[in-house]
Amino acid sequence: MAKILLKGNEAVVRAAIEAGCRYFFGYPITPQNEIPEYFSKELPKVGGTFVQAESEVAAINMLYGAVAAGARAMTSSSSPGVALKQEGIGYISKAELPAVIVNMMRGGPGLGSIQPSQSDYNMCVKCGSNGDYRNIVMAPGNIQELVDMVIEAFDMADYYTNPVVILADGLIGQMMEPVEIKQPEVKREMPEKTWALTGKNGGEPHRIINLNLDANELEQVNIELFKKYAVIEENEQRYEEYKMDDAEYAFVSYGTASRIVRSAVNELRNEGYKVGMIRPLLLWPFPEKAFEGKDHIKKYMDVEFSMGQMVDDVKLACNDKHKVEFYGRAGGVIPSVNEVVDFAKKVMGGAQ
Repeated sequence: MAKILLKGNEAVVRAAIEAGCRYFFGYPITPQNEIPEYFSKELPKVGGTFVQAESEVAAINMLYGAVAAGARAMTSSSSPGVALKQEGIGYISKAELPAVIVNMMRGGPGLGSIQPSQSDYNMCVKCGSNGDYRNIVMAPGNIQELVDMVIEAFDMADYYTNPVVILADGLIGQMMEPVEIKQPEVKREMPEKTWALTGKNGGEPHRIINLNLDANELEQVNIELFKKYAVIEENEQRYEEYKMDDAEYAFVSYGTASRIVRSAVNELRNEGYKVGMIRPLLLWPFPEKAFEGKDHIKKYMDVEFSMGQMVDDVKLACNDKHKVEFYGRAGGVIPSVNEVVDFAKKVMGGAQ
């Protein structure tokens, strides 16, 4: 299949439709507005349904209903909009339903700016609703990865009966790159949706997705959820290593920030510094396996478009909080390659 030039937000729609998504519920907010706009044009062409809800809260509850009926459906928003969706995401997570949620992050806190940021890491990776639960969180670094992850997100959500969040920043949504829209080479064997609320017409069995108000019963629900999460943690840790074979120092970065870091690594390598990068492709489960057998790394340098929300996970993964240094910009400010290079040189003390 030939590659086509797509903006990131439009690529989300093309990939979702390729994955079989036929229902979208959303509400406009920059910098993801092209997603609902493009869905409104493209979904009817394939017999799907687009709904612009009256609010983000309405949109997430419409998604709850659609996925409870067994449909492939999704929503998208940006940071403050996703914050409003958190209660609904918690309900969907507890009900173990396969929803896909896209967050094109912008600066914060609060209303923030419309500039790109990565300051929703804690909200999405640590989960912003009440209770003990987890969402799978994917972090694309370019538009092809965005396409591939959106397509896989629907399969992964169905396979684990669990929400999947695509966590990208506004730059990913707005930039344009050539991509190929294709199904994954290895397809998961999808379980039958025996839990779907399909009604009793035609003799279908009575099914219910209910609340658990008894403490002992609810505790057992939590225990079963965490058995599933343990399987996901074992099977789905994903990361990229860049120039790590002989590295003595390692950046840790994800999404668009990692593209800046990659350029910084190349510049530092040209100057003789033995530095590489670990790039998480999934933020939950966090790729702790990437840090195994790397006791020789002198320092890990976490670079983010935030005030350091991933730092604690890096410290836990490398098992030495004193090895981790942080550099970031917040509120929608993007660091330059030179800034990252200068930060690394200070951390490395000029060593080569």
